[in-house]
Amino acid sequence: QLQLVESGGGLVQPGGSLRLSCAASGFTLDYYAIGWFRQAPGKEREGVSCISSSGGSTDYADSVKGRFTNSRDNAKNPGYLQMNRLKPEDTAVYYCAADNVLGWRDGWKREYLYDYWGQGIQVTVSS
Repeated sequence: QLQLVESGGGLVQPGGSLRLSCAASGFTLDYYAIGWFRQAPGKEREGVSCISSSGGSTDYADSVKGRFTNSRDNAKNPGYLQMNRLKPEDTAVYYCAADNVLGWRDGWKREYLYDYWGQGIQVTVSS
């Protein structure tokens, strides 16, 4: 079965850090861009960050620039989203998604581009 699985979520205090991981099962992520999305209660899902298949290009939503870092280790399969200086407004269910594309897409926030999605993982930032 081809699927993505996120891990690393949980409860953290404001100002704290978490690292999310995205692993593929049944296929390799080597030729996929990895996007991270989130959905807060009562809000639409939004694009957080994307990294190209080579890892050479990344982009971030303005709300997380300078705090989140998107990286990948193709030798070990997973992608990572390092989240620092977390704020209560970062509370959401986070999803990783894989787009079978070489190179970079400026329209990475378009959800229909992604071939596979994880089930989502909760991140709660609260004191």
